[in-house]
Amino acid sequence: MTIPENFNSKVTITHITTATAIVDIDGVKFITDPIFDDAPQSHDRSQAIGLKPGEFFLTMQEGPAIPIRQIPIIDCVLLSHEDHVDNLDETGRQLLIGRRVITTPDGAKNLSDYPGTCAIEPWQTLKFRLGGEEWSITGVPCVHVPGGQVTGFLLHKKSFGNSPDGRPNVVYFTGDTVFMEDEFRKLRERYHVVVALTNLGQAMLPSPKSPTGFLKITMGGEDAVRMIEVLEADILVPMHFESWTHFTQDGKALEEIFTFGGLGNKVKWLSSGKEVNVV
Repeated sequence: MTIPENFNSKVTITHITTATAIVDIDGVKFITDPIFDDAPQSHDRSQAIGLKPGEFFLTMQEGPAIPIRQIPIIDCVLLSHEDHVDNLDETGRQLLIGRRVITTPDGAKNLSDYPGTCAIEPWQTLKFRLGGEEWSITGVPCVHVPGGQVTGFLLHKKSFGNSPDGRPNVVYFTGDTVFMEDEFRKLRERYHVVVALTNLGQAMLPSPKSPTGFLKITMGGEDAVRMIEVLEADILVPMHFESWTHFTQDGKALEEIFTFGGLGNKVKWLSSGKEVNVV
């Protein structure tokens, strides 16, 4: 993998579970989609997708690698959406108390009891001072479950530098989304992605309206290969492919797909509960 010479920051990622990870950039700590309930958990989501009660459950088989009481001081919560229990659960809500939380407009409205919460729109850039430096955080569109709002995030600060053609170098957290060629092309035109922390798993929901009977709501390995090609990103960091029964591609399947797709030297795998040096 090749990293821009002017990217003068250290990035480490500690994966906790699902889409929950601590992204530490030069000592400033972000946490993504915090869930910390114990496993096993099973949630009847039948009516939310047009089925009869008892026909579909979201089932978590593994709990967090690090309990919430052992989480370090967090500077900012990047919450892709607040209305799905595999992205924000009851225990995870404790991390919102007294912290800066960035999420969707609907999410900010629903979390209005937490005064540190603010909304971000697609392609909107907000400025924050974290760790004594100015950060730019930009919202990225997502396509997930129909009717719901979801956001991805781009992180940038001065030490990340710019590409030779002037695009800011960024760290990208995709949030929950399927492959979006048009939006990914827009992203590439505006930014250079150094690290793409990517929710995968090819999550599937039953869908009575779909010809196949199922609806894909997150990317799979083949989508990640295409995404990295479109973005011309430097590093792919996969997560969100274990612990839940609606995920259909595990790490072994992803590894085979990435090898076949020629991504081997661009992939940085995380280790559950351990801090991994990414850049």
